[in-house]
Amino acid sequence: MARIPHRYAHVVTALLLSGLMSCMVSGISTLRSIGFADILLAKWMTNWAWSWSVAFPAVLVVLPVVRAIVARVVAPPPPRPGP
Repeated sequence: MARIPHRYAHVVTALLLSGLMSCMVSGISTLRSIGFADILLAKWMTNWAWSWSVAFPAVLVVLPVVRAIVARVVAPPPPRPGP
């Protein structure tokens, strides 16, 4: 199987992170708003598509900012002992 080049790792990360998070959040939100109705799955998938279309570009923009903040508040790892 062919693999995606490393230079696209940040895009793949954003795609997977936004997809999974928007799926969970839209599922919970849809369930809370309409309950266990016959149309739950159809509504959830529609809501997920809209959510993901917003979440993916948002993660592409926000993730570098979050990484910079984390780098400032988290101590660097201790140096590894040499051989």
